[in-house]
Amino acid sequence: MHRRQGDDRLPVVLERRRLYILPTRAGAAFGVLLMLMLVAGLNYANSLALFLTFLLAAFALVVMQLCHRNLLGVQVQSLSAAPLFAGSPGVLRVWLGDPAGTARLGLEAAVEGSPRVAADAGAGARACLDVPLPAARRGRLRIARVRLSTAHPFGLFRVWTWVHAPLEVWVYPRPLGRLPMPVYGELQSGRQARPAAGPDEWSGLRPFRDGDSPRAVDWKAYAREAPLLVKEYSLGAAELRLFDFAAVRLADTEARLCQLARWVVDAEARGERYGLVLPGLRLEPDRGPEHRHHCLAALAAFGLGPGG
Repeated sequence: MHRRQGDDRLPVVLERRRLYILPTRAGAAFGVLLMLMLVAGLNYANSLALFLTFLLAAFALVVMQLCHRNLLGVQVQSLSAAPLFAGSPGVLRVWLGDPAGTARLGLEAAVEGSPRVAADAGAGARACLDVPLPAARRGRLRIARVRLSTAHPFGLFRVWTWVHAPLEVWVYPRPLGRLPMPVYGELQSGRQARPAAGPDEWSGLRPFRDGDSPRAVDWKAYAREAPLLVKEYSLGAAELRLFDFAAVRLADTEARLCQLARWVVDAEARGERYGLVLPGLRLEPDRGPEHRHHCLAALAAFGLGPGG
């Protein structure tokens, strides 16, 4: 199928020549039942049994036609997937619709290694199918094709097709590690960089996280049976952090990458400016969702070849 039609450009409408249909297990069992009824009716010359057999066979043919029409003309509008962390569940979002405004029931989507998910699209409405993505290791997850199918109505037949719209999803290293966040410039543990705040300005308390300095803990509140809280101070925008791969004192490379990912996630959550240094790569300090993605993507691609 891929050799015949090549890669698909979305949006794409599912035409008749690219749809395939076969009986399901229930449909095969239904066919065997019809054969037994036919043999029994002929053996005993029972007209009523033969009439019921032919009636059910006609019913199966109508069901096959309806099942085929349920997927025929469906428009695959978009495929999208957000970056995810290794070991965490990801989602491929498949948007389906029908330009003719016909209701579509029991539409299914799946990728290799994941179960099918189903959804209905009402007349003039779209259907969104969230297909789970398996992501066991970091790198680039390549999705070569998506299987679309339906067994509506009655589940006697299944019609399916493949949509070849290659998609790459970044799989970041898992943010794990207990090492304290390194200091760069004048930034101290338990302080948060904010551009509009003055030096040493107390900004509040937050829950204790792994890697926080014990000196930043509010021990007086803890003595009053409060949970562990950490004092935060607002500093000027010049203070920042720099995460260096060579400075992480861990023997395993994957453990280093997980620790760096933990620091990147935490620094972005605190609103701090941070940079990343890897062998052969240096990302200057910055902040924001785009900078966070660049740092985590660099960690995900570290040590992998062009096909990683």
